[in-house]
Amino acid sequence: MLKIGHRGAKGYATENTLASFQKALELEVDGIELDVHLSKDNQLVVIHDATIDRTTSEKGFVNHFTSSELNNLGIPTLEKVIDLINKKCFINIEIKDANATKHVLKLLQNYILEKHWSSNLFQISSFDWNVLQFCHSEVRRISLGVLTEDSIENALAFAKKVNAYSVNPYFKLLNRENVLQIHQNGFKIFPWTVNSAEDLTFVKRLQVDGIISDFPDKV
Repeated sequence: MLKIGHRGAKGYATENTLASFQKALELEVDGIELDVHLSKDNQLVVIHDATIDRTTSEKGFVNHFTSSELNNLGIPTLEKVIDLINKKCFINIEIKDANATKHVLKLLQNYILEKHWSSNLFQISSFDWNVLQFCHSEVRRISLGVLTEDSIENALAFAKKVNAYSVNPYFKLLNRENVLQIHQNGFKIFPWTVNSAEDLTFVKRLQVDGIISDFPDKV
């Protein structure tokens, strides 16, 4: 069962920072999940929210700041994070802003074609299924993860449509029946965000393929 660090190792370091990703690597994760937005200068930056209010000392929308300004606030570029991870595990890139999609695909293709990274080291996920539809139509070699927080049935149907690699559901949606159904249709299952000992035990018993957690060492 793969252990996937949520926003790095969010339980141990500030989420989506280089320190958090370094901590996840030290915990020997199999994968790292992170979030991307576009900066004012159209650079891919790693942050969950559309604003910087919650995770920095400043306020405002991410796309109102340049990547240099965001870097000074501890928000790294996606490229800097990929270079830090340096093939040590796979990277699940959750696209939060649909406008970032083309930029993500271009960057990943550069790592695959120019820097000889295996396409297996990347996954694109999103709650915006239009993003995944676009990725499917543009690039077939990068695996897709269908995120859902409300319907396994709909996510499974869409996963078939875009030939996704995995269904990535909110863990409380899962039961033995729908886990079996997802597996029978040929998809992996990477639920989020599973943290407590009780919840980890529950999810492990369902025999999912990987668990996204703030505490990946507990998986």
